[in-house]
Amino acid sequence: MTDVSTRFLKYVSFDTMSNPESPTYPSTPGQLAFAQALRQECEDIGLQNARLTDKGFVFATLPSNTEKKVPALGLIAHMDTAPDLTGKDVRPQIVRDYDGGDIVLNQEKNIVLPAAQFPGLQALKGKDIITTDGTTLLGADDKAGIAEILCTVEYLMEHPEIPHGDIHVGFTPDEEVGRGTDGFDVKDFGADYAYTLDGGSIGEIEYENFNACNAKITVHGTSIHPGGAKGRMVHALLIAMELQQMLPTFQSPMCTEEREGFFHLTTLSGDVETAKMAYIIRDHDRTLFEQKKALFQSIAAFLNGKYGPGTVDLQLEDNYYNMMEQVLPHRHLIDIASQAITEEGFTPIHPPVRGGTDGARLSFLGLPCPNLGTGGGNGHGRYEYCCIQSMESAVRICVNIIRTYATRES
Repeated sequence: MTDVSTRFLKYVSFDTMSNPESPTYPSTPGQLAFAQALRQECEDIGLQNARLTDKGFVFATLPSNTEKKVPALGLIAHMDTAPDLTGKDVRPQIVRDYDGGDIVLNQEKNIVLPAAQFPGLQALKGKDIITTDGTTLLGADDKAGIAEILCTVEYLMEHPEIPHGDIHVGFTPDEEVGRGTDGFDVKDFGADYAYTLDGGSIGEIEYENFNACNAKITVHGTSIHPGGAKGRMVHALLIAMELQQMLPTFQSPMCTEEREGFFHLTTLSGDVETAKMAYIIRDHDRTLFEQKKALFQSIAAFLNGKYGPGTVDLQLEDNYYNMMEQVLPHRHLIDIASQAITEEGFTPIHPPVRGGTDGARLSFLGLPCPNLGTGGGNGHGRYEYCCIQSMESAVRICVNIIRTYATRES
């Protein structure tokens, strides 16, 4: 079997940054190249019906080896990396037997991963950690998940004494730009239940995530020579600033944690004539989520009343919802994963996800799909890392889950 870290290091050589502005599926050529390589790899290791769909999904199947009726399980990870930082020309490095201190990523550029700023590193003392050289992200989010999934099915093929039902492998594009399940055909995929492997510490089982909405705002002003602007100029940028000031100060990402929601201004640009703003709106609680959207609508209405109809154009678009309501009716997904994690020597934890996963949207498409940790950390930036021993544990946890489904009492 190919070592999981070897597989992972091969995958990070692919530049798979997604692009939210692109209309194509996948959104970038690098993702398509990676998808083609993964489809071929699935075929090469002996998976059946390996295919690349017209939307850029890679699907393949490991058929059941038991006569017992067993639920078909899916294992899913995403191929793209976040557009927050380049994932081109990744130069990974391995820190052996990590001592718990700061990690020098790049001596020449004086880039250091500060242990005090990222306390999760302390749990990895004595282990082997893969980092970048500080000039790119690593891509553990989510190429670690892909490596773990393919190592899992390859291990099962090499150990036919381990019973399992049908295992459906799925690799998705454009998760980082909110399009990871656009066009995902649940029926074609074939699983009854699934797990995403998408970031987080080993031991995590995530089944509670934000409700999510995007807000796009265009403020229409009137540009007049400032020498004669009195009573005539309508300053779009100042109105945009006024809008921001009307939002609750302490409901921003910098002031919230755990299940506390937020409004997050992601972009602001413009001039006197036109200003454009983009926000993400998040809350675990559906009622509070709807209240946040209603607040935006009331602010837009107030400003249109103050400055004239059509001054503020607001567009709200829901992205995904809290998967908890879809997953909890299938509690066995959590219980069996918890047992598998315990067997590997870790304590299962269930942190609320302050974000979203493909699993959230898939759960609402009829495929209940909690998320499992992969051993990665600090995604989307130059301080991203992944622990080799954690990736190995993730493979064994997946095998434990699959074995349990095949051997449990109906």
